Amino acid sequence: MKKYYHLLFLMLGIAGSMLMQSCVDEQSPADALELLGNDRTYPLNAVDGSGISGNVVFEEGEGGYTKVTINLSGTPDGGAHPAHIHFNSAAEGGDIAISLEPVNGTTGTSVTLVNQLDDGTHINYQTLSAFEGYVNVHLAYGQLETVVAQGDIGGNALDGNSKSYNLLTRDVDGISGTILFEKSVGGFTVATINLTGTPDGGSHPAHIHANTAAEGGGILVSFNPVDGTTGTSRTIIRNNDAGQPITYEEIISMDGYVNVHLSANDLGTIVAQGDIGSNELTENFKEYPLNELAVPGISGSIIFKERLSGFTLASIQLDNTPEGGMHPAHIHANSAAEGGGIIVSFNPVDGTSGTSETTIRELDNGQALTYDQIL
Repeated sequence: MKKYYHLLFLMLGIAGSMLMQSCVDEQSPADALELLGNDRTYPLNAVDGSGISGNVVFEEGEGGYTKVTINLSGTPDGGAHPAHIHFNSAAEGGDIAISLEPVNGTTGTSVTLVNQLDDGTHINYQTLSAFEGYVNVHLAYGQLETVVAQGDIGGNALDGNSKSYNLLTRDVDGISGTILFEKSVGGFTVATINLTGTPDGGSHPAHIHANTAAEGGGILVSFNPVDGTTGTSRTIIRNNDAGQPITYEEIISMDGYVNVHLSANDLGTIVAQGDIGSNELTENFKEYPLNELAVPGISGSIIFKERLSGFTLASIQLDNTPEGGMHPAHIHANSAAEGGGIIVSFNPVDGTSGTSETTIRELDNGQALTYDQIL
């Protein structure tokens, strides 16, 4: 009888061991990883109208591992969507740094334990959180060129600081928009141009120029061209065109303006333009009438607008000036009734448009002149 008890206990022990082994096997390594409480979440935005978006979450685990979880909505049932962490930013593009588990189309999720790059280089949570990279989620293994969701991570993620400027219509009617500068965690700048009215298929070079738009100046920073079909351009700015590092703070305080050109072969035609940085206009302005005098029918006004720098944009608008004419304009000393010498020279008024725009920084004798002093 004792022999049968021993056999029964042996059978029960084997069955229990098999049951315990089965339970361990059913638990994935990601579920077994002990998490240490630190995590970061980055958005993954839909690409080219895919309708698929969500986020990627990095969670610090024991043993130098990071749990990387992708959560997407809008993925089709039954699909498998390859996913990777790439070098550089999404705007710049880069090779695959880390291959992730494919996203399950039915659940919209992917979970990967990461402790090294694909080339074997060790990477922990702290390093991955500062990694200058981006995540791509692709349509399918045979269609890796089609990206359905994408987002910058680590040092390329945005820190919440941003500044937007208007880009106004210039030589081509109907084209205008904005430029948005956003600061990254890594300290560089993401510049996004959004225009409406650009023709399909066009490619429009764009730059930051020195000085104000009224003065003109050389190119300081080149953007990726604006796509005429979408009206957009996205550029990572780390350096100016001279190769010198340039920060977000330097851009939003610089003495510059943005030009968007018609094409690489026609840079002289400006489709949209706007002052930026210290040249941005405040809400302070003062308007004065310009009355008809020696030539009947010509009259208008001049508006002085204050810039953040304290200098002035002077805009003259006249009616009934003859087409093709060029009309010099000045501020004179004293009153009109008394007469006086020239103090400040404006850019001439264009007879065809009746307009003149001038940035005033100083008197004609070279002495600094502010907006408040003009008033």
